[in-house]
Amino acid sequence: MPRKLYQVFARTIHARHHCEKHGNNEWFVEHTAKIEELVRNRMPNGSGFDHETSIDLIHSTGEKLVFFTAFHHMNENGFYDGWTNHTITVTASLNNQINVRVSGENRNEIKDYIEEIYYDALTNEVPDSE
Repeated sequence: MPRKLYQVFARTIHARHHCEKHGNNEWFVEHTAKIEELVRNRMPNGSGFDHETSIDLIHSTGEKLVFFTAFHHMNENGFYDGWTNHTITVTASLNNQINVRVSGENRNEIKDYIEEIYYDALTNEVPDSE
């Protein structure tokens, strides 16, 4: 049964922490590789997100996901003119599946856009094979 991307992240991170706690290095490495592959292949990249998204594996848990990204802004003439760095914190919501909170500078009202893009990415379904 396909799951939402945020569910796959949460379960895999929880399993990774469990393996770390109990000294199962083989599966700790496997879970880490799966998480990194999901970030690389499923999280926003391009169209202003020109630096890949990364995940904070220390502060992410089965209950909270923490990502880092940077957004490459353009000026009114269509030229790139600077970056803003952002932390995206994802928590559970009883009303709306997940809450996505974006911190960092709100240059050009970009935080609402980042929230929308990350919400969409994280609520996409992932095939069971991933």
